[in-house]
Amino acid sequence: MKTVSGAIALVLLAAISLPAQTAHLRQAKAAASKTVERANERMASASDSGKARGAAGQSVHSDSASGGKAQVAAGSAAIETAAPLLEREVFRYERSGRRDPFLSLISSGDLRPMLADLQLTTVLYDPAGRSVAVLRDLSTKEQYRVRVGQTLGRMRVARIDAKSITFTIEEYGYSRQETLRLADPNKESSQ
Repeated sequence: MKTVSGAIALVLLAAISLPAQTAHLRQAKAAASKTVERANERMASASDSGKARGAAGQSVHSDSASGGKAQVAAGSAAIETAAPLLEREVFRYERSGRRDPFLSLISSGDLRPMLADLQLTTVLYDPAGRSVAVLRDLSTKEQYRVRVGQTLGRMRVARIDAKSITFTIEEYGYSRQETLRLADPNKESSQ
């Protein structure tokens, strides 16, 4: 019973003190917005006039609602200053025909197809060097007909043999060679 009555007393006390707290918060908010308005006016007038504020012999007045004035002795005159003015630097990117620096240098089209997604389906072998290989992308079901020297994404066809194709892959400044072999139809049917 005591705990219930204690809880009720706390709730009533909070309800009574709530309007006083909100009034205090409103006053603080109004004082802060007035200070911000005055600082904005000072920044606008300082940028318009082009004069340096706060020089010796010149006084700067601040009617801060919180009463936070500071007096600084400079030479023979006393200067009243408010909180320091904050200036922010604004950057603007002028495109004027240049690329966006935040976009990737490699588009996803340059990366595809990957070697792991390709399957060698047909080779038309010519010993004279005019061979053609047909590849299928297993993920997109797209077909590619390539000859020696053609590129496919980051891969360049280095050699086409009777039952295989060899690619030169350039990654991170290094090149390596990978070979795809024609699938043996007898092994696939027996499994």
